[in-house]
Amino acid sequence: MTDRLRIALVLFSLVFLPAAAFAQAAPPAQPPATSPLTIKIGDAEILPGGFFDALAIVRSTNVGSGPATTFATIPFDNTPQGNLHEVRLSAQTSRLNALGTTKVGDATVKGFFEIDFLGNDAGNAFVYANSHTPRMRLAWAQYARDTFEITAGQAWTMVVPNRNGLSPATPDVFVTQNLDANIQVGLAWARQAQFRFVAHPTETIAAGVSLENPQPFVGTAVVLPASFPAVEVDTGSTPGAPSPYPDVVGKVAFDPKTGKTHQHVEAGVLVRGFKSYSTATNSTFSATGTAVMLSGVLQPVPPVRVVATSLIGNGGGRYMIGLAPDFIVNPDSSLTTVGSHSVMAGVEAQVKPPTMVFGYYGTVRIDQEVVDDAGKPIGYGVPGSTAANRAIDETTLGVNHSFVRDARYGAVQLIVQYSYVKRTPWSVPEGTASSAHTNMFYMSVRYVLP
Repeated sequence: MTDRLRIALVLFSLVFLPAAAFAQAAPPAQPPATSPLTIKIGDAEILPGGFFDALAIVRSTNVGSGPATTFATIPFDNTPQGNLHEVRLSAQTSRLNALGTTKVGDATVKGFFEIDFLGNDAGNAFVYANSHTPRMRLAWAQYARDTFEITAGQAWTMVVPNRNGLSPATPDVFVTQNLDANIQVGLAWARQAQFRFVAHPTETIAAGVSLENPQPFVGTAVVLPASFPAVEVDTGSTPGAPSPYPDVVGKVAFDPKTGKTHQHVEAGVLVRGFKSYSTATNSTFSATGTAVMLSGVLQPVPPVRVVATSLIGNGGGRYMIGLAPDFIVNPDSSLTTVGSHSVMAGVEAQVKPPTMVFGYYGTVRIDQEVVDDAGKPIGYGVPGSTAANRAIDETTLGVNHSFVRDARYGAVQLIVQYSYVKRTPWSVPEGTASSAHTNMFYMSVRYVLP
């Protein structure tokens, strides 16, 4: 079966079969209004949350990246890594969080903090103690009054699609049901510092703008001019690379009232600024990256959600899990933004109250930008560079079943995910397959706090 036929069959089954097969399924159980873990301190409520995860990962090639798949470097089958499969057991994806809520006059103030254990480990982390490093996932505060709210701190970028409104809270953000810590190819996302301003002119419309932490990303696949100082850009290891102004994200969301179902549609724009400096000519160069986004999470019937999301533009590659560069550097140190697009579609269906099935297909496509530097090709997609990808595709199927789900005691879940990933570089050596691929199987036994 060809890749195109396989992808077509998966998309057909994702979009059409669940709606027909599960039209009579019961809607998912609603979460309790309050948790038994809620702590009251004066007028404030603090709700601890999170889950404890026992995760097993099997990949048909040695991607070597732990719970977060490095989609951009899937090994070829003519390499040792491409002929060795990996098995990993980990509890690193366990999370702990706390939500604090209080009233200040007519306003509501919230604060949220969350960690997992996917930080920068020591080189011998897996030898005996497995002492994994905590890392900050989210840390934000929100002030909301009447129809206006301000959120500041580290939160999900406004680029990521929402399930509801423009809230930064994880339940209102669409980040799939996947177990992979890098989520899904085709989903644009980031967690970063920001100042977000949102207005609700009506009960069904939310409009907002977010000023977010910038980063001029080129990655390891872009070949820079020989005389260009690499510290001016992020090659994957330069967190202090300079930026002229924050990334600006504007978005409008529409959540119409439709009885027992919930529909969500949103559209937005991303604007980014880049600068470079030439020591040879004492010149400064500027470039602007722009992208548009359009997403929807629709319920044809209560137990089924159909999802589609896209980010298309020039200079927005960092938001595609860093699978595309933002720009290349020309021989005179000027910048040319790289075109890329990220698209994902899928279905989530609650076949029974304790059981959800899900499936997604996503792709990232990147333009080739190659220029001549004194007879040497530089940029993205130069001949012989297997690191510069033209396309990366992922197809995912999975199930989430709750053996126990009780408002007093929490939930015990079994989550299973299968993914097929294919990456196609712009150039490969003669005699090498045109693409690399891997099959991945995830299984998690998870206890979710009530």
